[in-house]
Amino acid sequence: MIVGLGNPGDEYNNTRHNVGYLVVDRYTDENKWKNKFNALYTEKNIFNNKVLFIKPTTYMNLSGDAVVKFVNYFDISLDDILIIHDDLDLEFGNFKLKKNSGPGGHNGIKSIINRLNSQDFARLKIGISNNKKIDTKDYVLGNFSKNEQQELLNNQPKYNEIIDSFIKNGIEKTMNIYNTKEK
Repeated sequence: MIVGLGNPGDEYNNTRHNVGYLVVDRYTDENKWKNKFNALYTEKNIFNNKVLFIKPTTYMNLSGDAVVKFVNYFDISLDDILIIHDDLDLEFGNFKLKKNSGPGGHNGIKSIINRLNSQDFARLKIGISNNKKIDTKDYVLGNFSKNEQQELLNNQPKYNEIIDSFIKNGIEKTMNIYNTKEK
């Protein structure tokens, strides 16, 4: 199960907090999402694996409500979950794969940890930088600049490779391949 975190609604489409939605949308190239358990989802067969792609529609701070319902309904192992989300502590365009780590101040991740009663799942953290001159809430809910949009588009093939590797190889091997020093 690949989960892209974000907020529902057109007003959030191009915001930094919605980078998880954006990456999943571009990976799946899906126009017809179905609705279930307070989330949009689609199923794909990738490398002979049935993969669920989820975009919770609960708003970021309640993402765990949707995630736990899918995990329970489809009996998904925590080892088979990859959460894709924004990270203020990484420079824009950088990424980091993690497993079994705390929320790091991210309320969507905090909600998922609380609802799953575990932090033992994989995450792809995508750097959105941090502008200390702007209130954090305003910054993460702010729109990407044209340069940021282009950088994300340029990085999408790498994100696609990471998702493919996670599906084929699991998180440990994927981290060994893709976690590198920041630019």
